[in-house]
Amino acid sequence: MENIQPDSQRQEKARQYARISRRLMLMNLVLSGLYAILWIVCGWSSSLSQAIRLMTPTVWLQIALYLIVFSAILYILDLPLSFYESYTLPQRFEMSNQTWRGWINDQIKEILLGGAIGLLLVEMIYLILRHYPQTWWIWVSAFLLIFNVLLSYLAPILLFPIFNKFTPLGEEYQELVERLKRLANKAGTQVEGVYEMDMSRRTKAANAALTGMGKTRRIIIGDTLLESFSPDEIETVLAHELGHHVHKDTIYLILVSAASTILGMFVVSLSLAWSVEQFNFGSVSDIAAFPIVLILLGVFQLITMPITNAFSRWRESLADEYALEITGKGEAFASALTRLADQNLSETQPEAWVEWLLYSHPALGKRIAKARASVKSPEPIPSNQS
Repeated sequence: MENIQPDSQRQEKARQYARISRRLMLMNLVLSGLYAILWIVCGWSSSLSQAIRLMTPTVWLQIALYLIVFSAILYILDLPLSFYESYTLPQRFEMSNQTWRGWINDQIKEILLGGAIGLLLVEMIYLILRHYPQTWWIWVSAFLLIFNVLLSYLAPILLFPIFNKFTPLGEEYQELVERLKRLANKAGTQVEGVYEMDMSRRTKAANAALTGMGKTRRIIIGDTLLESFSPDEIETVLAHELGHHVHKDTIYLILVSAASTILGMFVVSLSLAWSVEQFNFGSVSDIAAFPIVLILLGVFQLITMPITNAFSRWRESLADEYALEITGKGEAFASALTRLADQNLSETQPEAWVEWLLYSHPALGKRIAKARASVKSPEPIPSNQS
């Protein structure tokens, strides 16, 4: 296979794209943080909470109305940044196939679905806060763990189809389907099927994934990947995903997430109790203190992000090693990663601090180098000796 190198022009665009994306991320963080802080120091949160209590004595309805007002104002304030980040910027860098009508349609779906799930989570958290004001952080952590596991199981069949169309690969891909299923069997897992996802409706980027748990586990391949990548390259990409299954990364991820959630909720519980006294809220279950909860969780996630990303990069590196070992196609894997870097405008050589702080995967340049290093040089043919 030809030794493909990252395209220098595409990589320059990738660096520009990454820099702008990081600035937008920082702007979003600052905007969200200032918004939450102003709601506390300016007294808006207490005023809204009191006004809603006068409207209805029903606690769950008070929480719902508060969240709708709080979230709607934040959404409107963030809308220009969100539109630029998710629509204008990809269009500018020729990464998007989405129309503005399609973008609006996705926004409506995200608001309805995200709002419903978010409301359910917050209502349950505040129900626990009311009943267990001292030990709420333990029960909330347990609830979130169960919820995340259930969501991972149901998402491929209930949530993903809301945004994308999934079609079983047809006869023209039968050989690829059989190859991927054999690969899954080698990894000791059964997949419900191999599906094509209509990524090209929104983006020029390519991707593939192993999603679901148990009977909902399935292989998903973006149509953009099918169009541009060879069967060998697709096989190595899926082998990486199967490496996570072999190494039980789903279980490790659940355990790490659970530990992080418990620690985070414990820290929030200590700080929340102090904040309630400082700002004269009624109790820890007072919805007026909701912005404080968001601030505390945001700070905790920022502090722990380098640790969680370092753990993720380690597991991703192990999955790469598995893909190289099980397929023996180092050059194909290197080629696939190179194509992904150029097609998805992903930096192959990010700055060290960027990788340390923000990357959940090792830098693509390192992964490509590891794949090429795995290719064994042919044994020299011994010369005839008389």
